[in-house]
Amino acid sequence: MPESVQYGNKTLILSKDFNLKTDGTKYKDESGILKDGFTRLLDVVTLNNVVEYNFGKVDPSVLLHGIHVVVLSEGDELQYGVDESYKLYINSKGNPNYAHIEAATVYGALHALQTFSQLCHFNLNTRKLVVSQIPISITDRPRFSYRGLLIDTSRHYQSLPMIKKVIDSMAYAKLNVLHWHIVDHQSFPLEIPSFPKLWNGAYSRPERYTVAAAAEIVSYAQRRGINVLAELDVPGHARSWGIGYPALWPSKTCREPLDVSNDFTFKLINGILSDFSKIFKYRFVHLGGDEVDTTCWTLSPRIKKWMKQKGLNESTAYEYFVLKAQKIALSHGYEVINWEETFNHFGDKLDRKTVVHNWLGGGVAEQVVKAGLRCIVSNQDKWYLDHLDTEWQEFYMNEPLTNITKPEQQKLVIGGEVCAWGEHIDASDLESTIWPRAAAAAERLWTPYDKLAKDPNEATSRISNFRCLLNQRGVAAAPLDMPGRGAPDGPGSCYFQ
Repeated sequence: MPESVQYGNKTLILSKDFNLKTDGTKYKDESGILKDGFTRLLDVVTLNNVVEYNFGKVDPSVLLHGIHVVVLSEGDELQYGVDESYKLYINSKGNPNYAHIEAATVYGALHALQTFSQLCHFNLNTRKLVVSQIPISITDRPRFSYRGLLIDTSRHYQSLPMIKKVIDSMAYAKLNVLHWHIVDHQSFPLEIPSFPKLWNGAYSRPERYTVAAAAEIVSYAQRRGINVLAELDVPGHARSWGIGYPALWPSKTCREPLDVSNDFTFKLINGILSDFSKIFKYRFVHLGGDEVDTTCWTLSPRIKKWMKQKGLNESTAYEYFVLKAQKIALSHGYEVINWEETFNHFGDKLDRKTVVHNWLGGGVAEQVVKAGLRCIVSNQDKWYLDHLDTEWQEFYMNEPLTNITKPEQQKLVIGGEVCAWGEHIDASDLESTIWPRAAAAAERLWTPYDKLAKDPNEATSRISNFRCLLNQRGVAAAPLDMPGRGAPDGPGSCYFQ
């Protein structure tokens, strides 16, 4: 739902030579981001039907000849906080008539093109593409600057084509951060030139990402207005690292968390983040820090002796590791995101630029912003997509600012994220696990609070239409009235399931 929308009752027909016009724009589009976005628009509005372009008997005054886009800034750097606002208006008359888009940046213009694509439909009577409810005027901007989706390629490898399909579908819903949980306990599929044996921890040789493949994912996403947040989860969730470098394990029989006493551990983290900085240009890097069982540190006589020499116990050794990893990331120009356990255990010690990623439950964001730190909300009871019994209505009603009333604290909640953890998700069910429930969260993160439905059932018809739109665009979005990734319960229309 946009910030504001006004509309009439007339209909225009898209002309055969429907084109992009950029007179008066400051943005030169040397990299083709806008042009490619316009081409994708034409593809998605025409893909489901054969359009009849015989306009012999059509009144020329009802033809819409194209879209005139004016971007007010020259650059196209995509970064956290980029202005994504836009205005879209279509008049009922013009000679020739064009839709008009004005945006502060090219990324706002891409959002406007997505909105325009949803205004178009195929008229079965005339066999032409039409835009209804003209004149229409939309002013729009996101409520939160961080609107994320996590995918997990450690538990199950996802191919480049599948990741690109996910990125395309994110753009349809105006999500703007792909949180790539690349490596974990189970596998390490990413090439790291500084330490080339790390990807020995991949499941198999074909289930790996080269540096070039990772860079391609980042570029593909950037051209659609989506940042890629890379996660390196330390010190837990890292057993796969030791396949290539066994010295990272506390012992041969006790293999995580990473060895806190070994300087090589931090030398390797430094090398990984150095390589990351050449690929992942987003301001933030995610350093995990969750679910750290430090038992192996005390079971290793060598590490236990080191901890005693340093005056550390299991808890303070965990703190030592996280803070040292943070300093390494900061040295490479990153700001750090950590899972909430780091805040819960030693929040006052975290770097003041830390973003705390809430996942365990409610009330944490409130405590984080009171402490003056930034927060991302992903509470697992509402925004974990792999929790298949969580219905779309619960995704929709999950409010990131619950009990946060002071404006200066509200600003510290930079957004939210839905998470598709991959233990039971591979290429066969990734899309149907994400959609349509992620769309409910996407509206919560985009739309002004006072424009959100107070009862999620008020949004049912719109999210149902969006689910069917995704299906028409080749996205395997599951039925709305079933649990996550459920199959249809019988024959019927997409719009009523």
